[in-house]
Amino acid sequence: MTHNFIKVARVGDIKPGKMQCVKVAGRRYLLANIDGSVYATDDTCTHEDASLSSGSLHGEYVKCPLHNSRFNVRTGQVMEDPATQNLVTRPVRIDGDDILIDVS
Repeated sequence: MTHNFIKVARVGDIKPGKMQCVKVAGRRYLLANIDGSVYATDDTCTHEDASLSSGSLHGEYVKCPLHNSRFNVRTGQVMEDPATQNLVTRPVRIDGDDILIDVS
């Protein structure tokens, strides 16, 4: 599989325990800093078209602002209904101060 890593942010942009949405080629991705490690998933809830970055982050879990579905940002796994489909996770690479994600 070919990887397509794209710079999306700088390490200092996302403090531990925080998250943000980044846009690449018209798609939204969620970046979350969990204890100093950055994880990436698609930003759209799999239940409804809601931006997860507008929700809340508690440890490694993001809660959707619309219907309170919860997902593990490390694995993408659904942790709480009403969502039933897992999030797509994206490989992350740190290059110096740059955060790159695989958007392929």
